[in-house]
Amino acid sequence: MKNVEIKAKCLDPDKIERILFENGADFKGLDHQTDTYFNVKQGRLKLRQGNIEKSLIYYDRPNKKGPKQSTFNLYKSGNIEELKPLLESSLGVMVEVKKNRKIFFLDYVKFHIDEVEGLGSFVEIEAGDLEVDRSVEELRQLCDYYMNLLEIKEENLVNISYSDMLMKDTL
Repeated sequence: MKNVEIKAKCLDPDKIERILFENGADFKGLDHQTDTYFNVKQGRLKLRQGNIEKSLIYYDRPNKKGPKQSTFNLYKSGNIEELKPLLESSLGVMVEVKKNRKIFFLDYVKFHIDEVEGLGSFVEIEAGDLEVDRSVEELRQLCDYYMNLLEIKEENLVNISYSDMLMKDTL
């Protein structure tokens, strides 16, 4: 599967939420998530434990600002926490990220408003091809459209993951 995504520092989470609702976004709820990242040679492997989303995710994407393509594999399970001891003992834990995430959808575009422990507030846009095969260019155009709609400024874009931020202790 593929998607095009952005992450940006969010100076006004309430404004982002208001714009999403004004445009008919479907609010899925507030997810209290712990993402445990494991040591792998390439890409990232994380175990997401939340009250809404529970999955094992492998993804690979470049660290660059602005819309970027990533490829990923996703394994969902209601008992995902059972994998944690196996992954910890076989791969070792790189870092844990704890966050409160508001999840929204507009068509096939997913939006997150995140409050990340130790880092602050962020907004993410993920335009993906989960149900219908879409070109990377089409996904990139959607991401650009929603960046403009949400008034996300270039200087607020973030090029690294929350895990990298926590490990480097920088924004």
